[in-house]
Amino acid sequence: MEPHQTQDTAPLRLSVVVPVKNEVANIAPLVAEIDAACGPVAPFEIIYVNDGSDDGTAAELARLQAELPHLRVLHHDRSCGQSIAVRSGVIAARAPVVATLDGDGQNDPAFIPEMLRTLDNGPDDSGLVQGQRLGRKDTGFKRTQSRIANRVRRAILRDDTRDTGCGLKVFYRHVYLSLPFFRALHRFMPALVTREGYRVLLVDVVDRPRLTGVSNYGFFDRLWVGILDLVGVRWLIARRGERPVVTEDKR
Repeated sequence: MEPHQTQDTAPLRLSVVVPVKNEVANIAPLVAEIDAACGPVAPFEIIYVNDGSDDGTAAELARLQAELPHLRVLHHDRSCGQSIAVRSGVIAARAPVVATLDGDGQNDPAFIPEMLRTLDNGPDDSGLVQGQRLGRKDTGFKRTQSRIANRVRRAILRDDTRDTGCGLKVFYRHVYLSLPFFRALHRFMPALVTREGYRVLLVDVVDRPRLTGVSNYGFFDRLWVGILDLVGVRWLIARRGERPVVTEDKR
């Protein structure tokens, strides 16, 4: 059964949010993979957030949307970054569970069903399933950069997650909306989900080369901002208030 036909007869279970900037050639192949992975699992929608692209991304999304009723498209009037694009998609999501993945094809949607099952079968306090990449397909420099950044982050935040930079995540929408928001939230979600009292579950996923094109992100343009973000997240964790058990008298 086609995904949009399933949605006609059952409430949405899953919203798949994909932030993109200048990924015109990667859109159609990735949408097809998302359909193949999620169609048999749950009634779902796909939400693409076009983060100020100046290539043919908008036109390609319009073409696909005319063919796929379960594809929704949001546009930013200017590029605001990945975290803000993800937030726009989550706010617009109609399902209680959200999956996110990068729009370049490096995140394989085939892992979404396993991550959804992990969330469904997890403890009652589960809030996030974080993908952890195996077989990284980035350059040696970027892999070294990522290893160092992850070690520093784990030492400071103690989030017990080796790869928070993986775009593949599955989480409850209400949990995400309870998190303090800032421009790099997507890279610190495990620590902040734990801060709110929810459990983070981990699933290994296989990394792939990007389908086409080049990365929109560099090292030196994120280095100092990343350090400031890390300090800020550590402060947020340290300043978290008490979590009382709240009861209400019955009349």
